[in-house]
Amino acid sequence: MKLIVTCEHGGNNIPTVYAGYFKNSQSILQSHRGYDLGSLDIFNTVKTLAIYSHFSITSRLLIELNRSLHHKNIFSEFTKTLAKKDKEAIIKAQYLPYRNAIEKEIRSLIDTNETVLHLSVHSFTPVFNAKERTCDIGILYNSSKAIEKKWAKQFKRNLQTEDSSLTVRYNYPYLGKADGFTTALRKQFPHNYLGIEIEVNQKFSIQNKMPSHLKNTLFQAIKKALN
Repeated sequence: MKLIVTCEHGGNNIPTVYAGYFKNSQSILQSHRGYDLGSLDIFNTVKTLAIYSHFSITSRLLIELNRSLHHKNIFSEFTKTLAKKDKEAIIKAQYLPYRNAIEKEIRSLIDTNETVLHLSVHSFTPVFNAKERTCDIGILYNSSKAIEKKWAKQFKRNLQTEDSSLTVRYNYPYLGKADGFTTALRKQFPHNYLGIEIEVNQKFSIQNKMPSHLKNTLFQAIKKALN
């Protein structure tokens, strides 16, 4: 099994050419809406286990890399009213290069009869719509896909062996089969592809960094699940 690690929401950067769309919006860009706090820090820890890794530090508020192009929230309130040609320019410059690079790598591995495990690293806000989310780490997968279910169970066991204090939940705070990059890739690669999203609670993040013990727990749990 060959590991690929990605991070779609690693930063809140807005390229200069698009800066005019985000005037006086720094507070939103700095919030959980602008990016996944601490996700890039985790990505940088676990990517050493991977044969290939890829990340983005462009804010999801420009374009949402983890959504299909037909999704209603592919563009945020800052960009959804742009002219069609401007949206197409963003898709061409930001969305397609990111997604296509990862798809190409997966295809090249599957074409040589390799099985690909794709871990997409994310984080989530601890309180959403005034409701606390009761989870430390979420493992998102397609429960109807036996190979993903098996890997997710092993990964959870490994996490709790490394740190029994962690609350680990399946398909929480989101469903693994909801629209997303891994969901699209499952359709594109119905065989020899496992798409798992790792969601870590942002309550652990301090100045966009995650605690060393948590990163090590994730690293060790993934490493053991690869064997």
